[in-house]
Amino acid sequence: MTYCVALKLDEGLVCVSDTRTNAGIDDVARYRKMFTWESPDRAVVLMTAGNLSITQGVIDRLEHAVRAADRGEVFTDDLGVIQNGETVLTVPNLFRLAQIVGLMMRELVDRHRAPMEKDGAAAGASILVGGQIAGEAPRLFLVYSAGNFIECGEDTPYFQIGEAKYGKPIIARTVRSDMALGAGLRMALVSMDSTVRSNLSVGLPLDVAVLRTDTMQFSTRRRVEEDDPRYVAISEGWSTALLSALDDLPDLDDWVS
Repeated sequence: MTYCVALKLDEGLVCVSDTRTNAGIDDVARYRKMFTWESPDRAVVLMTAGNLSITQGVIDRLEHAVRAADRGEVFTDDLGVIQNGETVLTVPNLFRLAQIVGLMMRELVDRHRAPMEKDGAAAGASILVGGQIAGEAPRLFLVYSAGNFIECGEDTPYFQIGEAKYGKPIIARTVRSDMALGAGLRMALVSMDSTVRSNLSVGLPLDVAVLRTDTMQFSTRRRVEEDDPRYVAISEGWSTALLSALDDLPDLDDWVS
């Protein structure tokens, strides 16, 4: 399992993902769940959760298409999804990329679902597709393994995939589309820290990407380790703040006397 959270704010996108996979208490490993691409006219990020073979299959094909284009070749994937040499760096808009990702996931799940389920493995997966391509505003999509997807809007300016329930309360209570990027990143890290503390299947290091609107490049793209001083300060500061807030709530001693 994993946890990824992405915020779509007026100032841009904030994305945070963990790197832990867990197939049992004795089978824990690290895998990157965040993937980014940049060119002069775009910045794109994908974050993955769910069946690792499905999501890796999608990412591998997208990467192969980009590398083939760099060599002047036209990549044709074995799923029949990519057309006319399309790549992450050439699709006309994020909607088309979400469509490609969804079709790839659906084809891979259809191909492998039966043997996976026979072995007791779930074939479900989800991928967040975000970024900005010149000519349109930043966009964020949640793509499901059935191939369908939804787009993030202003009323709920965030998406979560994976082990989302532990980190949702802070996001749901605090995130607004007019929030500054720095404040959004702080909230996303608090959400991640709450999840890490509550579920062993989510763990550090974390990957962080921040895209400011109309820059077409990630202003932040970094890995956060367990001993990162900023992360430690946020984690410890949030615990202290919660205890302080609890003390400030109305006294209920008369209810328990």
